[in-house]
Amino acid sequence: MQKQIAAPLGIAAAEGTVFAVVGALSFSHLLNDTMQSLIPALYPMLKSNLGLSFSEVGLITLAFQLTASLMQPIVGLVTDRRPMPYSLAAGMGSTLCGLLLLSRAGSLPLVLLAAAMIGFGSAVFHPEASRMARYASGGRHGLAQSVFQVGGNTGAALGPLLAAFVVLPGGQRSVAWFALIALLGMAVLTGVGTWFVRRQAARGRRARPQTGAVAPGLSRGRVVASVGVLLALIFSKFFYLAGISSYFTFYLMQKFGVSVRDSQIDLFIFLAATAVGTFFGGPLGDRIGRRYVIWGSILGVLPFTLALPYVGLTATLVLAVPIGLILSSAFPAILVYAQELMPGRVGTISGLFFGFAFGMGGLGAAALGELADLTSIETVYRICAFLPAIGLLTVFLPNVERRPL
Repeated sequence: MQKQIAAPLGIAAAEGTVFAVVGALSFSHLLNDTMQSLIPALYPMLKSNLGLSFSEVGLITLAFQLTASLMQPIVGLVTDRRPMPYSLAAGMGSTLCGLLLLSRAGSLPLVLLAAAMIGFGSAVFHPEASRMARYASGGRHGLAQSVFQVGGNTGAALGPLLAAFVVLPGGQRSVAWFALIALLGMAVLTGVGTWFVRRQAARGRRARPQTGAVAPGLSRGRVVASVGVLLALIFSKFFYLAGISSYFTFYLMQKFGVSVRDSQIDLFIFLAATAVGTFFGGPLGDRIGRRYVIWGSILGVLPFTLALPYVGLTATLVLAVPIGLILSSAFPAILVYAQELMPGRVGTISGLFFGFAFGMGGLGAAALGELADLTSIETVYRICAFLPAIGLLTVFLPNVERRPL
């Protein structure tokens, strides 16, 4: 596999987009996020088997997301200074161990430990893989990030289907079979690491980014303030997505009487829409400007989120599609925009934004689970409907692109 990946890449033009590498990273992202998406897909089963409350369900997401969020900026900072291409395969090994433990966990503490191990694997994977995707982009940064991220969103969408057709019939122990996916991911990522090492050797130097660089014409204070705005936008996106991905199945079952299996399929529809939206967000930002995409993707979803809590089952499923499409297109544009604010710190920025996104997802799941216990799932959806309004902060972002807004 290493030869299959590395051979065609060795003859690629130095400035061209190396689609074999970007595709391999996207495929690995699909495998990684397929495995981690099994955690929320298992919530109904775990809640029933272990007698968990909504707050305890939220703690499982918190354990996974916080482990990932706290480690990713550190991994990004380290790999900016010293690239570690083989760390991608090593991180996948942590996910493998977490899956095996999750398949046997008979108590909440063991489930939390398994979720944390899977989160650690994601923490190692995302910043270094994102940095490598930009390295292989040939200047088409938005396209490379979208292709990379659509793999992750596709994997996240597959989790509920796998839960519905594999895990639910086979039980919790069937999760152990997904460790084979981790082994496949380790093989692919070892090949990608070998390509990177050979590419660097062919160039006769190591990548040495300018770690203090910021976008031309902007003060360091303006850059820091802009990063703060982008993190606020990430908060609005992922806090809302936490309410959908963690509790959509419960929402459909409680409000409309949908079965567990049908609710998993309905969750897949929403997550599949997020995968499609992610694919178009980056290339669209390359073409028309990333601020346009950020404006449209976050603020443009507001009418749909406001309507969602007040409609019937069919309309709920219909609205879930544009919500997923529009909202998910933001992240590739936000990430590449942030990388352009601080072009010498690609890994650090990737780790910070992926980590913050994971952290907000974890905190959102825990906080919304507590709110659901105190009130109801429907109340959670009514409150979260207003979160996209935070997208108005986009007005404070400077122009770091050549095209005018």
